[in-house]
Amino acid sequence: MTYQPDRTCGRPTRSGNPCKIRISGSDVACGTHATEQDKAVAEAHGRGWNEGYEAGCESGASSSKSHIAYLEKRVKELEEQLDSARRVYEVDGSQVVQVGRYSYRWRGSDPLQVGDRVLLPENWLSKLKDGPGSAVGVVTKLGTTYRGSLSDIVGRAPATDGDD
Repeated sequence: MTYQPDRTCGRPTRSGNPCKIRISGSDVACGTHATEQDKAVAEAHGRGWNEGYEAGCESGASSSKSHIAYLEKRVKELEEQLDSARRVYEVDGSQVVQVGRYSYRWRGSDPLQVGDRVLLPENWLSKLKDGPGSAVGVVTKLGTTYRGSLSDIVGRAPATDGDD
């Protein structure tokens, strides 16, 4: 059905003149002049329109979700490419590693690997959180993209009872 603004019923009244009651939506006649078939057709048309509208909304949402997932995947790939292009593994002859969110320099003879436990230098925050002295950390990534000055790792952390 096409949209027709200011539609009127138009069915003949008792006087023979066309009915001037406004109708809207899927209705084809006013409540006074509509037959059971008119009401059934209007109801079926309205139900079909609503189902089509809901299906269109679901389709659009699904399409948007898949596009968002694609864009998130692409952003992650590009971040990884940029990271690998900017990542350095050695500074002034010392190995560089990440421990959590921060980067450190390792001057030891044996290179560190991801998962190695290390002693980190004391700073004002570690002193507040962990008390005075070195804090224990775990190497989470080799290399860094950070370009500022780096603190030196104090040494390897002693093995705990659970380590082999």
